[in-house]
Amino acid sequence: MNNPTWDLSIFYQDFDDPRLTGDIQSIQPLLQKPQEIIDANLPVVQKLEALVDFENQLQATLSRVFGFVGLTLATDNCNARALRMQDELGQQMVEVKLADSRIARFLSTIQNLDEVIAGSEKLSSVAFALRETAENARHMVPEHMEKELLQMSLNGADAWSKLRDRLMGTLTCELNGQTYPLPAVRGMAYDRDPSVRKAAYEAELESYKKVETAMAYCLGCIKGETITLCQLRGYDDPLSMTLAQNRMDHETLNAMWTAIREALPDFRRYLRRKAELLGHANGLPFYDLFAPMGHSSQTYTIDEAHRLLVDTFSAISPDMGAFIDNAFQQRWIDVYPREGKSGGAFCSGNYEANQSRILTNFMGSFSDVCTLAHELGHGWHNRCMQRKPRLLTDYPMPLAETASIFNEELLNRQVRKTADDATRLTLLESALQDATQTIVDIYSRFLFESAVFEARKTHIPTAEECNRMMLEAQEQAYGDGLDPEVRNSGMWVCKSHYYSPELHFYNFPYAFGHLFALGVYSRYQQEGASFLPRYNELLASCGSDTIPNVALSVGIDVRSVDYWRSALQVLRDEVEEFLRLTEGK
Repeated sequence: MNNPTWDLSIFYQDFDDPRLTGDIQSIQPLLQKPQEIIDANLPVVQKLEALVDFENQLQATLSRVFGFVGLTLATDNCNARALRMQDELGQQMVEVKLADSRIARFLSTIQNLDEVIAGSEKLSSVAFALRETAENARHMVPEHMEKELLQMSLNGADAWSKLRDRLMGTLTCELNGQTYPLPAVRGMAYDRDPSVRKAAYEAELESYKKVETAMAYCLGCIKGETITLCQLRGYDDPLSMTLAQNRMDHETLNAMWTAIREALPDFRRYLRRKAELLGHANGLPFYDLFAPMGHSSQTYTIDEAHRLLVDTFSAISPDMGAFIDNAFQQRWIDVYPREGKSGGAFCSGNYEANQSRILTNFMGSFSDVCTLAHELGHGWHNRCMQRKPRLLTDYPMPLAETASIFNEELLNRQVRKTADDATRLTLLESALQDATQTIVDIYSRFLFESAVFEARKTHIPTAEECNRMMLEAQEQAYGDGLDPEVRNSGMWVCKSHYYSPELHFYNFPYAFGHLFALGVYSRYQQEGASFLPRYNELLASCGSDTIPNVALSVGIDVRSVDYWRSALQVLRDEVEEFLRLTEGK
């Protein structure tokens, strides 16, 4: 790979690019259009068509500007120009949200909305988005308060979230007399040397002490503002608001958690066996959760990962293989960890450019290759969305994981087919590692966030309280699978999802996505290549209906506990295989 950093020139050449200045300057005049359209002496159908055109133009502009600024900061957290532009754009977002609110309020006043939509091909093509917008207007804050609340948020939850990003982007760890960025130290959890894993874990926990007081205030203030906004918008609680935003219902969520709680003892059996194999008598210490197993010591360069992914996915779909190859060749990916770069991984798509950008912190493990497959799955999802109008490309978070988990499952199973016994054990255990994170650890994160919201009703939880709540959540989720003396009380510090001002309970979508993708993958296994057109259409339709209806398009009833049990059975079978392969070792 000639250049392991991503190319952002699809947006702008740099911060001096006159196109960037022009786009920013165009936003404010553009925001006057909705009211002009609404006030115009035109038939309602023409007004709605004009508002659809406005939304397409606005979203295209915002996607370019925010994409460039946000992605710059993702790899250069202290970039002064990007930080200043982010603040300036944040001010403009107040007016953007007000413009969207005017449209929503207008839609909610149209008594014969279905009839109006049916009379226009353009409106019919985005009917779901229009009806959903009209319905969501019922949960908007009172109009006379909206602008002031949005402005206050800039100095409230938005500001706390930015502080969190700044603190974590510059947080370093002291390890063996050297200073490392936090993502690099967290990546050492996959090292084959147990002393490295343990030392990295201890350095990670020690580093959190430097920021945990500030982080507790960031978390508490963001959650406190959310509770107030829920009350103003007429939601029962933050979880109900999140489910509505995700086009999901309590029945679906409860069905999933019921099946997951039933399956926790099986995950704990896996963790205890892993602990025994590593010489631990009291459950698995947290620092060995990601310890590689088996005798295979294979690591991958980025070029080897590139070739493996292209070969694997080309075998089932030449289009997918070509897509992945293009992502590497055209510098869609920022590969390695470095100071000032965000930890973890993500994929960000741009509809107009028909491209995505992928951030990873690649260290060479097979898990890192799976992460690449995961994020490229998001990229493929973005590519499939090109079939739909822009207004139908905003899909809910639980469905956002469908293609990414599908990719991981396919990669892991394909590689295991031809692997020797040692490698197969390594890959099986790696898959169980990942499943444990997206099922068991995600459940602990859901419990933790629920506890934070409950505590925030009366006070801002201290760092000590947050540490305690995290340990209690890990106890409920992991049970005797983890050593009770060696858990990770600071996991709430490093997970950015807790600190989003607008996305709360950004945890259950991962469990949902993993298990839903297993169901989709099972359909693929049953039907083979003939299923892929339906699969691609499923991905394209994720923004076009509610989650239960989208799932039914491939024969999955997500409100049924039995569905979730059947998906979890795939993972239980893998636990049994792991126990069988390691028996007597």
